[in-house]
Amino acid sequence: MAEKLYIRLGSNAQSKLHWLIFNDDQEGIIASGELAKASELIQLTEKAQHREVVTFVPASDLVLKSLKSPSKTVKAMRLAVPYMLEDELAQDVEELFFAYSDINISDTDDNCFVAVVEHAQLALWQSWLVDADIQCKRILPDVLAMPLPSNENTASAIVLGEQVIVRYGQWQGSAIDSNTWTLISNSLVKQKSVDNDDSTEDKSESIASEQENTFTLNSYSILPESSADITINTMPEELPLALLATTLSQNKSQKFNLLQGEFKIKQQRSPAITSWIWAAGIAAVALLLNVGIKGAELIQLNNQQVKLEQQIVNTYKKAFPKTKRVRVSTIRSLLKQKLAEVGSGNRENGFLTILSQIQPALAAVPEMKPQTLKFDGKRNEIRMQALAKDYQFFDELKIALEENKLVVSQGSQNNQGEHVSGSFSISTQNKVNTTNKNRGRS
Repeated sequence: MAEKLYIRLGSNAQSKLHWLIFNDDQEGIIASGELAKASELIQLTEKAQHREVVTFVPASDLVLKSLKSPSKTVKAMRLAVPYMLEDELAQDVEELFFAYSDINISDTDDNCFVAVVEHAQLALWQSWLVDADIQCKRILPDVLAMPLPSNENTASAIVLGEQVIVRYGQWQGSAIDSNTWTLISNSLVKQKSVDNDDSTEDKSESIASEQENTFTLNSYSILPESSADITINTMPEELPLALLATTLSQNKSQKFNLLQGEFKIKQQRSPAITSWIWAAGIAAVALLLNVGIKGAELIQLNNQQVKLEQQIVNTYKKAFPKTKRVRVSTIRSLLKQKLAEVGSGNRENGFLTILSQIQPALAAVPEMKPQTLKFDGKRNEIRMQALAKDYQFFDELKIALEENKLVVSQGSQNNQGEHVSGSFSISTQNKVNTTNKNRGRS
C-alpha cells in the first residue's frame, strides 16, 4: 500500500508524539499532527486501519554499536556480542535487548552492527501501540531514517520536538536534547577532529587539507545556537517526519527493525482470509460428521443385510429341508428351478394354474380347512386332504370346484370326533378330455 502512517514515540508516557500520513509513491504529505502523551495514541487507531504503520523511537534511548566479532557463525556471534560489549554498557546485559542489522559497510572491518535498548523500554513502546489497537510490524531508531551523510566529515541534522537528530554515518547517530546542543555539538566537533587526525598519517597533509576536514552539518531545519566550529549547510526545510519518510521510501535497502526475536510480530491474517478459514473449518467438521453418520448408517445396513440373508437361507431350508448348503446368490435360481418343477407340463394344467382355480372355491366354503396339498406332475393333479365340521361342506366344496371348471374326485371321508376328514383329487377338464381321447383310440 502506498499510504503509510509514521509515528514517532517519546521516551516516556508523558512525552509528545508526532505522526504523519505519507504517500510513498507521490512523496506527498496527506496529514500530520502531534499528540500530548502516549495515552492519546488511540486517536490514531482509525487512521492506522488499512495503512502500514512505521514507528520511530528516539535514538537517545538506545545505543548503536559496530564491532568485529571473531565468531564464524551468526548464531555464535550473537551469543557473544552482549558479553563483548558488557564493559561499555551501563546496565547488565540481562536487562538489555540486542537487535541486529544485516547491513554491510565496505570501509570498515566491523562485521556486526547492533542496536542496544532496554528490554523494558522496547516492551513499553510496544504496549502503547497494542493498547491503542495499532498494528505495527516495524520499529526503528529515528536517526537511521535521516539522510545518509556523503562522507565522514559531514552529518545531517533536523530538529524534531525538543531534540536534534544527527546522523554521522550508516550506523552512527544520536538524538540530542536542544538545551544541551551547545555542549554536545562542541564534543562532536572535537571527536570528529580526533578521528580525522588518527586516520591521517602525514600531519603536513592534514594541515594542508584543514579546510577539507572542516566538519559540515547539513541542516534541514533551524538548529539551536552553538559556539562549535561547525559549517552549517542549510538544506530546504522539511517537516521532520516527512524527511524521515522520504528517506525511507528512497532507501529500500534500509530494512532494520527493532522488533526481532521475542518482540517480532506474528503475521496476522486478513479478516477475509480468517472468515474463509472459519468457513472451511466448519465445512470440514460438517463433512466429517456427515461421513461419520453415513458410515454408521452403512454399517447398520450391512448388519441388516446379513440378518436378512440369514433369514432367507433359513426360510429356504425350512421350505426344502433336504437342502444342506445354500447361498443367497443362488436362491433365486433355485426357486425358479423349484417352480419350474412344480409347474411342469402344459401351462394350462400346471400346479399354479390349478391352485389359482382352487382358491376361489375354498374362499366360497370357508368351513373347509386344507391340511395338505400334493401335486402329481405326471397326472397334473392336486391331492388335497381337508377338515370340516360336517359332511355337507365336502359336497359344497366339490360343487364350487366343478363350477370353476375343475374335475373333482372325492375320496373317502372319516369322522374324527368333532371333525370330518376327507380327500379330493382335483385336476382340469383338459386332463379328462385327453384321457377320454386316449381311451377312444384304444
